[in-house]
Amino acid sequence: MNDDAPSVRVERLVKRFGTFIAVDNVSFEARRGEIFGFLGPNGSGKSTTIRILCGLLRPTSGHAEVAGINVAIDPEGVRQRIGYMSQRFSLYNDLRVVENLRFFGGMYNVPAKELPQRIAWALQMAGLEGRENTVTGSLPVGWKQRLALGCSVLHRPPIVFLDEPTSGVDPVSRRQFWDLIREMVSEGVSVFVTTHYMDEAEYCDRLVLLDRGRIAAMGTPTELKTTHMNGELLLVDCSPLARALALLQRVPSVNDAAVFGSSIHAVVADARAVMPAMRALLERQGVQVQRIEPIAASLEDVFVSLTAARKTPTELAA
Repeated sequence: MNDDAPSVRVERLVKRFGTFIAVDNVSFEARRGEIFGFLGPNGSGKSTTIRILCGLLRPTSGHAEVAGINVAIDPEGVRQRIGYMSQRFSLYNDLRVVENLRFFGGMYNVPAKELPQRIAWALQMAGLEGRENTVTGSLPVGWKQRLALGCSVLHRPPIVFLDEPTSGVDPVSRRQFWDLIREMVSEGVSVFVTTHYMDEAEYCDRLVLLDRGRIAAMGTPTELKTTHMNGELLLVDCSPLARALALLQRVPSVNDAAVFGSSIHAVVADARAVMPAMRALLERQGVQVQRIEPIAASLEDVFVSLTAARKTPTELAA
């Protein structure tokens, strides 16, 4: 793979399981030395796509290259050029920390003379120095997570795939894990990560937003927030929420409305123009309004707006 080639190239990728289409005509490129995020809810096709790119599933049709290698033709060649960390961390809980590292070093064909140095590097990276003989199953989840990352990159691969690596991990451990990811990227490693956490998506250089197997949008976090909202965003702090939401969803000037926490986010064409009428409507219908104000869109707002736009009238009414 030359220096200018993309680390991952996907063209019209399709994966079917019987009549179910898990990945539907997906195309994108991931560059070298960037964090490329795959964002979407459970069941959107993120894990299926990443398993294809790791040579673990054959695509039904389309073309995919990883590190310049065709994943359908040479999946073993792909696996030797990448690191892969699954949602379940793929560790052996009954082995000690160092035994897991030795096992994965063998799996990745790390030369025996280099293995001690690689293990020492992985222990330091994961913050597990002095815990080499700890039984892996007794480690806190955050430490298991870092150990799993260390095991997956012992062979120093140029591309690392992380499939929802922080599911079930506490916020502090999640932040520490992302510090490790940024450190790897600073050394030229390409990191491809799937997540359904919107705050994690902000850490990515570029993102694909996936919905029901299809790409809903692609770009940097800033590009997505500034170009993919169908209007301006209003925060409506009121009660009861259910009644207010039902009212706003019937207002012609409201393009979209959804509950976010204890308030409502409403997408409108002109926020300042509709605020007085919106307040008056809600109060006439017995809704207590604490505040209505324009706010900046988050990635979650963008995703909700894009996925709502793709739903059929039957789905929206459900």
